[in-house]
Amino acid sequence: MILTGPQIGKRVNDGGIRIDPFDPTLLQPNSYDFHLSERIGWYTDDVLDCARENPFEEHPLPDDGMVLLPDRIYLGSTVERIGSDHYAPIIRAKSSVARLGLFVHVTADLIDIGSYGQLTLQLHAVQPVRVYPGMLIGQVTFWTPEGEITLYDGKYQGSDGPRPSQIHRDFEADR
Repeated sequence: MILTGPQIGKRVNDGGIRIDPFDPTLLQPNSYDFHLSERIGWYTDDVLDCARENPFEEHPLPDDGMVLLPDRIYLGSTVERIGSDHYAPIIRAKSSVARLGLFVHVTADLIDIGSYGQLTLQLHAVQPVRVYPGMLIGQVTFWTPEGEITLYDGKYQGSDGPRPSQIHRDFEADR
């Protein structure tokens, strides 16, 4: 089951959901809106390699915005630190952002239970689109799990800012 906006607010107040900073005016009927942070990054190689750490640059997002180009993945992050030990968060673009052809996640919309930090957004534009630091860009929903809960304790725990892929660590662990 999905939590309603008022229930998300109650669970933030009792500690069942963590959103920092939390602003009750950003509660929606069944979600909570989040902001794009002031940092953005991208890979610098044309070909990315799953078995190696890929070169990545992170830059401040200018106050007057930045045009995101198609055929490239940009990594941004939320201003808010978000997570829960009791609910499974799922992120989506705000519909107004999606109507501009901007994806805020490519395929990784599920945040594991127990994960907490600034969420990394995989920004992909289908045509050039300008984004701004602090803009409302997406929303998070919270879903009730069924079954025994195992808390996330993985390589992205406690993320601060956009975090590039760490898939190469999976290859290193297999060696």
